[in-house]
Amino acid sequence: MGSSNALERSFSAAYPAHLIASWPLGIAHSITVRPIRPEDIDLETDFARKLSKETRYNRFLGGGVRLTPELLEKFTRIDFSRDMALIASATIEGAETAIGIARYARLADDVMCEFAITVADVWQGRRIGGKLLAMLVDSARGHSLRQIIGDVLATNTPMLHLARSLGFRIERHPEGAELRRVVLELG
Repeated sequence: MGSSNALERSFSAAYPAHLIASWPLGIAHSITVRPIRPEDIDLETDFARKLSKETRYNRFLGGGVRLTPELLEKFTRIDFSRDMALIASATIEGAETAIGIARYARLADDVMCEFAITVADVWQGRRIGGKLLAMLVDSARGHSLRQIIGDVLATNTPMLHLARSLGFRIERHPEGAELRRVVLELG
């Protein structure tokens, strides 16, 4: 029990509260974006469970990833000095509901990071992904990273369009024609 509490304190001590943001979305909803916390495991689990096959396929580049409770827990335990994970939520029927999750992880060279974004199916097309990606880019810049990259299925035209609209260049992927690499220079 003691080591778990120490682990939670080490993550919460570095919690980047300055990244909390909110904005109205239409008449009925307000969106809040904040860095994810370990106690968001239930939000993350519910979010992942409700993703369509297509959204899951696009996020995990073709599938094959099993979202185990251990993996979902790992997704909520972030070392904010190195990586970032943001959760977008809205209050629906009186309860906080995750509607989008974005994250980046530093790569081994420690000057680049790789990002991923997922927006719940019913919330796609409402510019949530763009706001999440812009916030990730700002955070990566703030951590002195020089490049942010993402791997995108060549058939995922909405994500490729979003990346291009934010200044990313689209490259062929070294692992095959079914993928594209999106790259943004931060420095």
